Amino acid sequence: MAQTIDDIRRLVYDLRPPALDDLGLAGAIRQRAAQLERPDLTVRVEAADLPALPAAVEAAAYRIAVEALTNAVRHSGGGRVHVRIRADRHPVAAGPIARYLHVEVADDGSGSGGAWQPGVGIRSMRERAAELGGTCTAGTEPTGGGRVAAVLPLGAP
Repeated sequence: MAQTIDDIRRLVYDLRPPALDDLGLAGAIRQRAAQLERPDLTVRVEAADLPALPAAVEAAAYRIAVEALTNAVRHSGGGRVHVRIRADRHPVAAGPIARYLHVEVADDGSGSGGAWQPGVGIRSMRERAAELGGTCTAGTEPTGGGRVAAVLPLGAP
């Protein structure tokens, strides 16, 4: 019985993390960032004035941000990670301007150097974005560090 309850809890969490309902997107990401911080690593989360988000977008944004944040903490070798979440209008949207949620996780580390090898984490971030009609890119920056950037459509205004 205990194993069945644990399995059900895990399934529910996989569908929608309870922290999203308790804290909202920004609060849930801040909570996870605080859990991952170390004395030699600072994580800053910037997410102000987010509108009410569709549940699917909120869950995908959380999963993408947490995966990117976890990867940065584990692999970048840097001292700072910056998570930025904002909603705005896409500057090149065709037809009626659609609103988008932008999720960006950037670090100042050196990582493993060179191009990132797409593993399960990067593929899952790209798939989550694509399921909603969005995009997700990941890789090293020319100025150093790594960056994951997802753009998720919120629907017509």
